[in-house]
Amino acid sequence: RCLSDWSSDVCSSDLGPPAGEAAASDAALPATPIMLSVLLLAAAVVAVVVTVTHRRPALGGARPARSGRRTALWSGLALAQIGLWIWLFRSGVTVPEAYTVTLSAAGLVIGHRARRADPALSSWRAYGVALTPTFAVSLVAAADDPGFVRSLLLGAVALVVTLAGARARLQAPLLTGGITLIVIAAQELAPAIAELLERGPRWLPIALAGAVLLFTGATYERRMRDLRRMRRIIGCMR
Repeated sequence: RCLSDWSSDVCSSDLGPPAGEAAASDAALPATPIMLSVLLLAAAVVAVVVTVTHRRPALGGARPARSGRRTALWSGLALAQIGLWIWLFRSGVTVPEAYTVTLSAAGLVIGHRARRADPALSSWRAYGVALTPTFAVSLVAAADDPGFVRSLLLGAVALVVTLAGARARLQAPLLTGGITLIVIAAQELAPAIAELLERGPRWLPIALAGAVLLFTGATYERRMRDLRRMRRIIGCMR
């Protein structure tokens, strides 16, 4: 009897806590990040509301109040972003753009306000910091994505950003959007070109390379003038 009691105690200790306690602990685990994200979002809303509804004091207290409102606004936006990331992660969202688009959108809004306050501000500081991470992450994701929807959407957004940068004469949107378009086009055309070269005759790559070199050599001076003019135009942008 003693041996049976001892063996039952050992088995129960090896098996761990009862099923009811394990289920309760497992149910409590995902609640903590969700509650944390809800609290962060609530704190962000409170901070932004306080920033918006706070009245500006008169005379000497204007500068400290403005600094306090700015601190509350930045704190609220940071808490909102962290809470959103936690909620997305706990929801099983694996699309990388879901984690970067909101941050880039907030950066573009802040950069636009900063350029309105200071027109001499560089577009790289105003917009480049917000555009580069999202484009880079999306390009890496598009390279491993067998579908075409992400590449199509990324190309459309990059085209809009490029046109907006060209119209406003801003370097950062023009160059980031243009480089993204070139990379997307290369990623989409590379498999077709490789298949064409593989199935075609062996002299085809040599003929294509020769034609490109011949065209470049025949129009070299003109291309150099175009490149110098383009460099001057881009150099005049902010």
